[in-house]
Amino acid sequence: MTTTGTNGTTTTTTTTVDDAADERLRRWRLVLGGASADGTGRQLTGQDAAMDGALTALYGGGDTGTVRKSTGNRSAGLGASAPSVARWLGDIRTYFPSSVVQVMQRDAIQRLGLSALLLEPEMLEAVEADVHLVGTLLSLNKAMPETTKETARAVVRKVVAEIEKRLATRTRATLTGALDRSARINRPRHRDIDWDRTIRANLKNYLPEYGTVVPERLIGYGRASQSVKKEVVLCIDQSGSMAASVVYASVFGAVLASMRSISTRLVVFDTAVVDLTDQLDDPVDVLFGTQLGGGTDINRALAYCQSRITRPADTVVVLISDLYEGGIRDEMLKRVAAMKASGTQFVALLALSDEGAPAYDRDHAAALAALGAPAFACTPDLFPEVMAAAIEKRPLPIPDTATP
Repeated sequence: MTTTGTNGTTTTTTTTVDDAADERLRRWRLVLGGASADGTGRQLTGQDAAMDGALTALYGGGDTGTVRKSTGNRSAGLGASAPSVARWLGDIRTYFPSSVVQVMQRDAIQRLGLSALLLEPEMLEAVEADVHLVGTLLSLNKAMPETTKETARAVVRKVVAEIEKRLATRTRATLTGALDRSARINRPRHRDIDWDRTIRANLKNYLPEYGTVVPERLIGYGRASQSVKKEVVLCIDQSGSMAASVVYASVFGAVLASMRSISTRLVVFDTAVVDLTDQLDDPVDVLFGTQLGGGTDINRALAYCQSRITRPADTVVVLISDLYEGGIRDEMLKRVAAMKASGTQFVALLALSDEGAPAYDRDHAAALAALGAPAFACTPDLFPEVMAAAIEKRPLPIPDTATP
């Protein structure tokens, strides 16, 4: 490209078109993998070759049962031994951002059957810890040797601490506000007046000549005392597909249990029901008390939760499940209807994770919606708002993508 300066001189600069085309070709080469038919003709060197080797080890053709050495040679192969996998884990952490590393680790576990290698302490120290890794470790809990368990707990504790740091403060603040607002009084102090409700309640007293409303009746927020105001029951499906939900629900359970105004019970279930309430002071203990996998008996779990409700009008039951019922379907729905008729707030979450809704039983979801309990997937960031709405007995903030 040629330009003329203000002093009349002519300067020629190198166009960026060729650079942009070369970058696109490089990216396509990394995506297509360098097979003979990829059509790019692009050769990779240096760090690009190493990145290509790391990708080939996981996504390349040929023997998909092994993780191959991270080199530019796409045909080089090593068995899925701990040293070779550890080197590969080190490579991907060098060349890719943390979010990509977590996806690649997850794919490696699923595609290459590397779960058994996670039973080795050296492997656990090399991986990038995230919610999905915690789910995998929990599913391996019973097969885990004693030499690995302490390392596994350290990995789980790190992830739990990160989740708690991200969500705990906002959750406590949101629910404390909801508890305050749920106990409204009619003779509030000035600072406790709910002006929105007060104005609506006194619209008939509008004086047009003054352009104002005369508030004959004040509506205010009650201040939550240290006594228990609400009871929350978290009923968590621990089937294999719900791993991330189990992790997040356990952390939220511990946060709720730390609030004096909320009495929290945490129940996990498959075909059996386990009450982990006495371990809520440490969510890591809760997680290692679960057993991911197995069947599902929602009716039995709800029967247990229903039997523990002592103040229905002040209770919120949160069922977290994909709704694939292995128990008695009609009895399950009758229990939900009975709880709602008694005044209990019932919330049905298909998932509590950032992944969106998993595969779920649409017939059961529709049946719950017909009872006034729509089932929807909930992100961890939305969960405090959902709980606040349930505590205040107002409509839930259901995402647009929820099942009707």
